[in-house]
Amino acid sequence: MDSVNVIAAPALESALVLSGRFQRPLSFDLARLKAYESVQATPFDLRCYTTNRFIRSVEPYRGVRLTTLISEAGLPNSEPVEFKRTVFVAVGHDGYAVTFSWHELFNTPVGENVLIAYECGGRALEVEDGVPILFSGSDILPAPRHVKRLARIEAHVLKPLA
Repeated sequence: MDSVNVIAAPALESALVLSGRFQRPLSFDLARLKAYESVQATPFDLRCYTTNRFIRSVEPYRGVRLTTLISEAGLPNSEPVEFKRTVFVAVGHDGYAVTFSWHELFNTPVGENVLIAYECGGRALEVEDGVPILFSGSDILPAPRHVKRLARIEAHVLKPLA
């Protein structure tokens, strides 16, 4: 099986699965996601990355920070600074995938604004709305890293060259 098929595999019976090089692979249903401290994003306009075409205005999302879930699952640490070589792949049920690096999430302001959303504009999101939704609020154009029906977060550690 090639790595593309492994990454794009749908989540098991849960809203979200964290798997790969975590210390503790975890799964979260919506109730468990809502038990974490929530963060509210600012409203934004969703625009196409290639054409800058306006898609729609989005009211504030509410959800849990991705870094909170990653920290709970535990970062790889069998080698010195191994966690700093970790890349996270977020995959929707439709196979759409986006990436984040450890540095981006834990060493820049970007990580403070990457949410797994379950509410929008004060209203609980339903499956028809795309819950859970991964949203990167610090991106210049949020559309490319706006993943509806988020199925899994995969942790991959890049191997050193030598």
